Amino acid sequence: MTNIVLCGGSGTRLWPISRALMPKQFIKLFDNKSLFQLTIERNQSECDNFLIVSNAEQYFLAADQMGELKIDKEHQDSTFLLEPIGRNTAPAIALACFALDKDEIVLITPSDHLIKDEKAYDEVISRAIELADNDNLVTFGIKPEFAETGFGYIEADGEDVKAFKEKPNIEIAQEYLKAGNYYWNSGMFCFKAGVFLEELEKYSPEIYNTSKHAYLNANNDNMIRITHEDMADIPEDSIDYAVMEKSQKVKVVASDIGWSDLGSFDALSQEYDKDSDGNTVNDNLIAMNSKDNFVYSKNRMVTLADVDDLIIVDTPDALLVSKKGSSQKIKDIVQELKGRESELHHIHLTAHRPWGTYTVLEDSANYKIKRIVVKPTGRLSLQKHYHRSEHWIVVSGTALVTVGDKKTLVKANESTYIPMGEIHRLENPGKIDVVLIEAQVGSYLGEDDIVRLEDDYKRV
Repeated sequence: MTNIVLCGGSGTRLWPISRALMPKQFIKLFDNKSLFQLTIERNQSECDNFLIVSNAEQYFLAADQMGELKIDKEHQDSTFLLEPIGRNTAPAIALACFALDKDEIVLITPSDHLIKDEKAYDEVISRAIELADNDNLVTFGIKPEFAETGFGYIEADGEDVKAFKEKPNIEIAQEYLKAGNYYWNSGMFCFKAGVFLEELEKYSPEIYNTSKHAYLNANNDNMIRITHEDMADIPEDSIDYAVMEKSQKVKVVASDIGWSDLGSFDALSQEYDKDSDGNTVNDNLIAMNSKDNFVYSKNRMVTLADVDDLIIVDTPDALLVSKKGSSQKIKDIVQELKGRESELHHIHLTAHRPWGTYTVLEDSANYKIKRIVVKPTGRLSLQKHYHRSEHWIVVSGTALVTVGDKKTLVKANESTYIPMGEIHRLENPGKIDVVLIEAQVGSYLGEDDIVRLEDDYKRV
């Protein structure tokens, strides 16, 4: 069985922790592990292979985090399928299934869900495999614990699916809970790759045909890269709308597995330890006469006095304060940020790149200061800038710097200068990280002022 791991999504409901370039599945929320890493660890005992569907920006995060795990040798050669733009789950799953034998059973899992009862998980996976082996499309229905309006529901008669239901209002959700035969739609599936593609061709032929063309036209060297043009031609739709709600082959496995999609801070707050007053246990928190507050802060001290039932999320460049129960409105905040043309929804002060990271230390009208870390053997693209010059000061390690036709080794406490418009490159030929401070000076300091002439990572 192959685990198709879906890594799309920007996780806007957990802003400001989650950003477009560092979405919630890659944030290390539990025991210094991300939800993506927990997904890989959980499923390596269930599956023979991983096929990870990601966008190009997030591929390097996924690959790095895979490298941090102790993965069984047979799982280390995982396949990546890179989407240049997202077209929802039906095309993502179709593209992955085209890459597999038609009789291969696949387990489709989002990369951003938490599952705490792994023994029960193993049991429901085993049952799903039995059903999938008989050419069924299997979905996993989560036994609801309360009337939730943020999930779609599945109406079931035993293992037969009677209907898929849209997200209900609170009155209808309460009726579903009382009825006892409704489940939360988990977004997890299990089936043979060929059976899914047959049903997709039957019920959503345009998605099938354009996805097949995109796969056959893909660059398939060390990973599967779909072209932007082909991806844009595929209609956008979810697997539920495209196939599951129409097919006559759908079964549901009731799943009581300690599941959460962590789709809000209200949900996330349930997974953290609390003190005797119901506040989050956090070394950076002082709470005076305050109860039932969720506080997420890794850097600054947060102090509370005479407040209850708040969500407080502190990051280096943004602070969120919300009442509990109102965290679904964060999506509206993200839209407001986009309308203001702010980068706060898109990127953290620390940005991850395939060669390492950079952290913005100061950003002013005509200058920007960064701390840059380049991993051993990593190197930036050969590039130039039209609107800025750069000064590099090496703090530790030894950097190999290309400026024009000249290459120079720059050691700790040494510096170099790159004039505006000059072709240059930074690389780390050593065995330890290169850490340097970069000072940019110019009339425009945006990240899109990069003209890449050569790039090891095939970025544009």
